[in-house]
Amino acid sequence: MRWWGWGDPDRASSLPEPAAALLREEVGMGEGQRGPVALEEVKLPPSGLRPRAQRALEAAVGPGRVVGDHAVRVLHAAGKGYPDLVRLRAGTPDAAPDAVVFPESDEQVGALVRSCGREGVAVVPFGGGTSVVGGVAPVRGRHHAVIALDLRDLRGLGGIDRESLTVLAGAGTRGPALEAELAGHGLTLGHFPQSFEYVTIGGCAATRSAGQASTGYGRIDDLVTGLRLRAPAGELALAALPASGAGPSIRELVVGSEGAFGVITELALRVRPRPEATAYEGMFFETFEAGTQALRLVAQERRAPDIARLSDEEETRLSLALAGDGGIKGLAGRGYIRARGYAGGCLAILGWEGEAEDVGRRRTDSLTLLRRAGGLPLGAAPGRAWAAGRFGAPYLRDDLLDRGVMVETVETAGQWSALPGLREAITAALDETLAARGTPPVVLCHISHLYESGASLYFTFVARQEEGREIDQWWAAKSAAAEAIVAGGGTITHHHGIGRDHASWLGQEVGGLGVDVLRSVKSRLDPAGVMNPGKLLA
Repeated sequence: MRWWGWGDPDRASSLPEPAAALLREEVGMGEGQRGPVALEEVKLPPSGLRPRAQRALEAAVGPGRVVGDHAVRVLHAAGKGYPDLVRLRAGTPDAAPDAVVFPESDEQVGALVRSCGREGVAVVPFGGGTSVVGGVAPVRGRHHAVIALDLRDLRGLGGIDRESLTVLAGAGTRGPALEAELAGHGLTLGHFPQSFEYVTIGGCAATRSAGQASTGYGRIDDLVTGLRLRAPAGELALAALPASGAGPSIRELVVGSEGAFGVITELALRVRPRPEATAYEGMFFETFEAGTQALRLVAQERRAPDIARLSDEEETRLSLALAGDGGIKGLAGRGYIRARGYAGGCLAILGWEGEAEDVGRRRTDSLTLLRRAGGLPLGAAPGRAWAAGRFGAPYLRDDLLDRGVMVETVETAGQWSALPGLREAITAALDETLAARGTPPVVLCHISHLYESGASLYFTFVARQEEGREIDQWWAAKSAAAEAIVAGGGTITHHHGIGRDHASWLGQEVGGLGVDVLRSVKSRLDPAGVMNPGKLLA
């Protein structure tokens, strides 16, 4: 992973020229003159870890597993949110861990967090480091030091129950490694967030993530059947059960707790047979409203595809530019779309996975309903293009940052009846806030996860950076969008987590008493308050 950006350092990705020309015209994009500083130029404060605490940590995990060199501290200094990358690229991260600890067992994690509670050392659980909401920011809080607890060595499958279709997995297992191990047994978890290349399964559970195929496979909270949590106060070991009536679900309390209660070390996961067939296709709708109603219909008729994404007019326009001569632009053909009265409309990507006969039947059911609702089928080419680039967007962000462009995302979910108003309010909030600063944005939106009662809205906004005031500009836009979300009845986050960035708005969603309940749970599991300070609970 690049310390200053996203992904494989050997993989280059740049905007196609048509997209670059469009952004130069619409947001004033520069010409690639803002690369990151050298790694050795990144400014870090000296470690504040006291000798006694250092000895206690080493006693918990063994010699050589408490690391404090410059490069390792930089790699764990931030996640991958926009402000994280702006600061890292400038060589001035907001903070850095005083040390990075690499436990190799569940027992070592337990000993470590107990030691940190006694010694007053804050603990930031660190999986793939892909948080975009400040979830792995090394905040000390009231403590004298903070460590990043890297879970990379808690990996692999610990057991497979083929009859029950469940597996045990170490929390530090990365997404691709998990799928590779499951493939050897003819299985899949089916959880593919955009950050799939680097996420850990423990991080997905801790942040309550939703993969790109969650409409079909379920969100991560649907897939976790049991888990083990190590907290300063002790261990929570929750057995893998298909269902239970034994009071409020403690598992549900831990999933989404973002390391604020303790460290998830092991998970029991619901899996499926690996799909023998997949089908991804494109469809066009005249308007975003028409496409939204069509998706509502298939969701409520329980005929939704496993993957369903509907881009609005602006996102479709930019997708055409990004496609260059391929994808929908070259293979489906703009002439075909225009001739049927759909010019300027909205692109949907639909996908089905499973046994070949089942995929064929469900595909026919979905497409029949969507055509009746006004959809224009485009065939497989747009779907194949989406599948080929489904994890590529974060690489393009690095190129945009080089060119002096802010690119950020905001996501929410609401009931079908609320979606039009939510989309309008959030778009207006971003437009007005950034235009008032002299940096009018391009605001894109798509639906990407369907439920019978509603769906998610995922926004991407792009604007010229205010040089020297990049963080102020970002926070103004982020705050305006968040206020529009809560005012419009949406959730403050559908799948990115609360982290530090959203913590101020949690109370508006769960209420003051709800926040007090969560604080009480944290106080019982983490009496000294060392677990991931400032995240989830402001």
